[in-house]
Amino acid sequence: MLDKRKFYINGKWVSPSKPNDLEVINPSNEDPYAVISLGSKEDIDKAVKAAKTAFESWKKTSKEERLKLLEKLLEVYKKRFNEMAKAISDEMGAPMDWATEVQTGSGQAHLEDFILRLKEFNFDEHFDSKSSNHICYEPIGVCGLITPWNWPINQIALKVVPALATGCTMILKPSEIAPISGMLFAEMIDEAGFPAGVFNLINGDGAGVGTHISGHPNIDMVSFTGSTRAGKLISKNAAETIKRVCLELGGKGGNIVFADSYPNAVRDGIRNVMSNSGQSCDAPTRMLVEKSIYQRAVDEAVDEANKIQVDLGSKKGDHIGPVISKTQYDKIINLIESGISEGATLAAGGPDRPNGLNKGYFIKPTIFTDVTNDMRIAKEEIFGPVLSIIPFEKEEEAIKIVNDTSYGLGNYLQTENKEKAHRVAKELRSGCVYINGKGADPGTPFGGYRQSGNGREGGVWGLEEYLEVKTVTGWK
Repeated sequence: MLDKRKFYINGKWVSPSKPNDLEVINPSNEDPYAVISLGSKEDIDKAVKAAKTAFESWKKTSKEERLKLLEKLLEVYKKRFNEMAKAISDEMGAPMDWATEVQTGSGQAHLEDFILRLKEFNFDEHFDSKSSNHICYEPIGVCGLITPWNWPINQIALKVVPALATGCTMILKPSEIAPISGMLFAEMIDEAGFPAGVFNLINGDGAGVGTHISGHPNIDMVSFTGSTRAGKLISKNAAETIKRVCLELGGKGGNIVFADSYPNAVRDGIRNVMSNSGQSCDAPTRMLVEKSIYQRAVDEAVDEANKIQVDLGSKKGDHIGPVISKTQYDKIINLIESGISEGATLAAGGPDRPNGLNKGYFIKPTIFTDVTNDMRIAKEEIFGPVLSIIPFEKEEEAIKIVNDTSYGLGNYLQTENKEKAHRVAKELRSGCVYINGKGADPGTPFGGYRQSGNGREGGVWGLEEYLEVKTVTGWK
């Protein structure tokens, strides 16, 4: 079993202030494979003190110095790429191909893009030619970064890298359920040679370390990715110190499939939902299908879901792995059973385990049809391989159904009519709208409306989250 009980504070791996062990479970077999420590207030205080001290010199480093260190970090990341993929596969049950190409690949892509954005970013600018005012972008200070288990290194890179790039110092709390990738990233930071105290890592749960971070008077900003429920608690706890809070929370994305959609629109939509075992906050878990093609779409959806294999995370191949934990497994099964009891038609999958997988948190790709938007499976974020199919007649009805949610992270639409695509995209209330399955390019902003959060990650918007804007008059 891996012994990962130490924290990274002030450039060193140190023991926790008091023992508080937690076993990390491999969701493919339900066996513990590592042990970590859950931190305490004393550990957070030490890390904050180190970060606050380091900030005084780190904020004054030149853009060129920070770029040099980030480029070294990228070099180390590439060298240890396969280690990261193995860590992610073990901790969250991601199939090795997915853990390598998509999960670990996302961390490298964000590193590369932030380096590019930093090279182009101007931290000092004049207001305009007629003004004597000068505008400065300055690092906000000490940041508390709290990341989730479903896209571990993706979210770590989206927070840590722009914080480093802008001259901030930080304390990272990765998910205690999937912490090993974060600890490996801390080793990479150390190997790259960042100054002591700039980056610190403490493991812990939300109620303990997360609460200490969000309420700490010497932390200037909190960036959190996770559930809407936890985001609300963090916002309340941070309010006392008026710190900046950036939230990327849950979602209940709609995918509008019009009759004039491209041939594989339905099948691609199924694969999108089921990838990562359904554990993506912007997954299009409500498929709205125009009635004239409804039965055809249902047949295609069921056929595609039944083709998706479920297997161990340690294996390579085009399959999905388990969900992350027993808690998550039980929640998903409960919601599947609620869909059955509320009268939706179970067209594929269901609450029974996949054949041959009696150990591990495996769930069949599940399709519900004849769903109405007031059912639990259409309203609540399931965070598993479960899709609801809802029929509609007119464009306006589809838009109304998609927007009838407290969330607003990612929505999708499928049509070969470009004018209609543009018109509908502008009406959907979400931070991202994906047309015809096209993904976002590197450097584009990601974030949500309403209870899907605030702020944006990625690109120049991701840098600006960690900056204060200062106006200086009489500069000229």
